[in-house]
Amino acid sequence: MSALIVPREEVRALGERLRRQGRRIAFANGCFDILHVGHVRYLEEARGCGDVLVVGVNSDAAVAALKGEGRPILPAEGRAELVGALESVDYVVIFDGLTAAEILLDLLPDVHCKGTDYSEDTVPEREVVKSFGGTVRIVGDPKNHSTRELLAEISRRAQDG
Repeated sequence: MSALIVPREEVRALGERLRRQGRRIAFANGCFDILHVGHVRYLEEARGCGDVLVVGVNSDAAVAALKGEGRPILPAEGRAELVGALESVDYVVIFDGLTAAEILLDLLPDVHCKGTDYSEDTVPEREVVKSFGGTVRIVGDPKNHSTRELLAEISRRAQDG
C-alpha cells in the first residue's frame, strides 16, 4: 500500500485525527531528490519512533534554495510518490519552508526524526518541537550516502564513458 499524499493545508487536521485515535506520530523530512539507501534506512528507523510516520518532502523551490543550481533533479510530486511507496511511510506532505518548523507546528508530532548528519543540538527545529512537548530523535545509519555524491559519480561515469 502506498502512503497517502496529504495536501499541505490538511496537515493540522491529519495531526488532530491521529491524536484522537491515540496514535503516536513520528515526523521525518528531507529533499529526497534521488532516493537512495540512506533515505530508506532513515525512514525505516523513523517509523520505529511512532505508530504512524508522516514525511515532509521539500518543495522544488525549497530544494533549489537549500541545494543550489540544478536541483532538484526530480519534481516534488515524483519525490513524494517515491517516498510514499516505501513500506515505512504512512503519509507524505510537500512543504515550502527551508525548515520544517511550520509543518511541525501544524502536525504536532510526538517525535521529530532527523538524520545522522545532525545532532540533537543542531536540529534547526528543536526549540519548536520542545515548545509543544515533542522530542527530537537522531535516526538512520551513518551519513555514508548522499545525493550530491551520487550525482557526482554519475557525472564522472558519463564523462569516462
